[in-house]
Amino acid sequence: MADFLHSFWQMRLEHCAEALSENNFSVYIADSPSQAGEIFKGQIFTEMKISSASWGDSLSLKATAILDFLRATPDLHFIDTFEPGIEREESMERRRRALLADLFLTGSNAVTEDGCLVNLDMVGNRVGGLTFGPHHVVVVIGRNKIVENVEAAVERIRRLAAPLNAIRHEGWKMPCVKTSFCMDCKSPQRICNTWTITQKSYPKGRIKVILVNEDLGL
Repeated sequence: MADFLHSFWQMRLEHCAEALSENNFSVYIADSPSQAGEIFKGQIFTEMKISSASWGDSLSLKATAILDFLRATPDLHFIDTFEPGIEREESMERRRRALLADLFLTGSNAVTEDGCLVNLDMVGNRVGGLTFGPHHVVVVIGRNKIVENVEAAVERIRRLAAPLNAIRHEGWKMPCVKTSFCMDCKSPQRICNTWTITQKSYPKGRIKVILVNEDLGL
């Protein structure tokens, strides 16, 4: 059964990778989160000349051990925007500095079969770094994020990714935390504030996507 699933998703990933490549993204395919980490360390990172790096919150990225590698890299200033224990004011200041890092890493809420990234953000730091600022961007995406088109991406995010993301943060009190459904709320803690559709990478190759043949993230 697992072999059939792997083969099915491998074909879907290759189709998605071709579409992303046509849209000027650099694309890599990994069988697992650990292999995604090896691709980053052995292929992507070695081709970069960078002195600083940061990231936007991503469960997919955490699964690859890339962040641990960057934290341990000598002579690299890693701006840890979500370091445990820091005050929110400090976290926000680091998120601002992250927009000027040489390398920015994150996940994506969805990727379409015709090669677009679709994301919804609360603060805007994640989509901000994806869109402009850092010279290099690396996005890790599990197979579960592949959808047919932008409309399906929006539906996936509203029905699944956004409520799940709200629920996983302890202490948040938006309506979806209690119902599991998007209520298009007016809560002061609302996380659904900024939509972005990245149709192409500009400049070509600035955004590098690692597609993973496993379900990752939300």
